[in-house]
Amino acid sequence: MNEKYQQLIEKLRVISDLGAIGAVLGWDQATYMPQGGAAARGRQMAVLGQISHERATDPEIGQLLDDLQPYLSELPDESDEARLIKVAQRNYDRSTKVPTELVGKLLANGAAAYSAWTTARPENDFEKMLPLLETTLELSREVANCFPHDHIADPLIDQSDYGMSAESTRKLFAELRAELVPLVQEVTGQESADDSFLKRSFPIDQQKELGEKIIRQYGYDFTRGRQDLTHHPFMTKFSLGDVRITTRFDENEFGDGLFSTLHEAGHAMYEQGINMAYEGTPLANGTSAGVHESQSRLWENLVGRSRPFWEHYYPYVQEQFAEQLSDVSLDSFYRGINKVSRSLIRVDADELTYNLHVMLRFDLELEMLEGKLAVRDLPDAWHARYESDLGLRAPSDSNGVLQDVHWYSGIIGGVFQGYTLGNIMSAAFFEQATKAHPAINSEIGQGKFDTLHGWLRENIYQYGAKYTAPEIVQRVTGSELSIEPYMRYLRGKFGELYTL
Repeated sequence: MNEKYQQLIEKLRVISDLGAIGAVLGWDQATYMPQGGAAARGRQMAVLGQISHERATDPEIGQLLDDLQPYLSELPDESDEARLIKVAQRNYDRSTKVPTELVGKLLANGAAAYSAWTTARPENDFEKMLPLLETTLELSREVANCFPHDHIADPLIDQSDYGMSAESTRKLFAELRAELVPLVQEVTGQESADDSFLKRSFPIDQQKELGEKIIRQYGYDFTRGRQDLTHHPFMTKFSLGDVRITTRFDENEFGDGLFSTLHEAGHAMYEQGINMAYEGTPLANGTSAGVHESQSRLWENLVGRSRPFWEHYYPYVQEQFAEQLSDVSLDSFYRGINKVSRSLIRVDADELTYNLHVMLRFDLELEMLEGKLAVRDLPDAWHARYESDLGLRAPSDSNGVLQDVHWYSGIIGGVFQGYTLGNIMSAAFFEQATKAHPAINSEIGQGKFDTLHGWLRENIYQYGAKYTAPEIVQRVTGSELSIEPYMRYLRGKFGELYTL
């Protein structure tokens, strides 16, 4: 049985390496590739994706998994070997249900759509994206219909957030919306904080230096990573020894580049913290989109927008940007970076309103998949939801339906729910970390993050995909996922800021 287990590992490592090669191509396309390479890159990624899918559906893997079932029954359920076999079985079952040809079509269309989106958004040209997005929707439905389901979005949600469904996500979001909407109304009914100083001219090279200084202190390992520029920030992994991040900067928007850097570093630190023994196996990944997002949001918001954090860093920032911030007090700066306002752009939204952006996207995804909303009508539906949920209307599609890369680079469905699930988890995890180590907040106020980083590595990072998201939540918090820790955090922070 041990020999068969090693044979399985070898085959899984090839699949992992092919995926890493695809990640290199995707990273290059989003960072340095000239526009003229778009057509060929789409073809290359489709070919590689098909080869990878053929390897992932190799009948020999299925046979090895069958042969290992007796071995699995003899192993402790929480052993690495047992969990690897279970995750490999789940991945194999999923891969074998999707035809290789469909995988190739999805990858080729995604590459073409991404390339078109990089010019369509600045040109405010939704019509340019229409045929590509219609194809994405058609292919997304085809993928979903490869699986038995109660709702057509279920297989797509399950792929990103295993164990969740359209129904369970809708229920959780309804509970959150009921708590959030009145809180947002109460806060936005007050005088808004001044954040105009954040829109002064901040040299990009100094912004970049600041962001890298902070994430080094967070614990992001630059000997196993790097940071580059892109249109839409992301983290990517080629191996546990090469976990990269990207960001973007705006000279007249201080927080854009900094908080993007902190966000992506949170993703990367999760991957860098995975047990190195898992390298090349299905366990060497974050366990779900939601858990992954919990780490990016934790380091971006619960740490990076906290009062203790800026008590430590603001004197340095004020010194580095003396011309821009010499007349801005710590109190004003802290209120400015935590300003609550109804806004159009998801990635720039404050903590309080952010989930309203996510939930309306989730609803629009479901409507498209259900056939209730045609792609051509998506901009109008987008404007209608923003007007009803946030009282705003985008002046253009660039700041409306074209703003997020997700629908224009892969699939429609199972994309956005992870952001809000991550927010909910981030507060639950941080609450448990500070219960275990009450000094964490004071350490953050000294620019020290080792205790927090170490706790996260011990309780979440090291396990990679060994445990499912529900299992991680149960192990860390002792209960199922609940919105209560998140709402305690929001009420506490914004209740103090806005004297509620």
